Amino acid sequence: MRQNLMRDLLDRWGQEVTVETAGGTAAARAFLQPLAERDEAVPERVTNIGWTDERLWLYLGDTAADTGDTVTWNGRRFRVRSGRPWYVGRRLNHWWAVLEAAKEAAE
Repeated sequence: MRQNLMRDLLDRWGQEVTVETAGGTAAARAFLQPLAERDEAVPERVTNIGWTDERLWLYLGDTAADTGDTVTWNGRRFRVRSGRPWYVGRRLNHWWAVLEAAKEAAE
């Protein structure tokens, strides 16, 4: 019997990401994808600095991603809105989190 099917899936098909926490930065493997919208339109907003993408993203990964942490993938930065561990029985299976595009600080 497999010890952790999710670990096998992440090893084979997961994307390379970086998770930044208060304790440091860690390389990780995860599945990232935009959360489905009812009307399939990209939620957006125009601000005084330009267009912003208001989509939320789903993170399923092998590394903890908690509220306030940052996930970087493919040159994009995301802030973790909420995150928690998912267990199968008593064993940690993966981390689940909802992400939003990180707002860059004004210079």
